[in-house]
Amino acid sequence: KSSAQLNSNYKVQDLIHKQVAAVINFPNKKIGKVMSEVLVLGFPDNQNEPILVSPDYKIENGGRLY
Repeated sequence: KSSAQLNSNYKVQDLIHKQVAAVINFPNKKIGKVMSEVLVLGFPDNQNEPILVSPDYKIENGGRLY
C-alpha cells in the first residue's frame, strides 16, 4: 500500500498492472488514515503533481534500481 496522491494524472484503471519504481526498505509511515508501506517514485509535472517513474519495457518485479 502507498498513500501516493496520483489522481491528477492517473485513473485507477491506468495503474492496474503498471510497473513503477518504488523504495520498499523504508519503515512504514502513517499518512492520514493509510499506513504507507512503499515510497513510489515520481517527478513533479508543471502543477507539482507526480508523474510516476516507470520502465519502458516489462521487467521482473522486485529488481533493483540503478
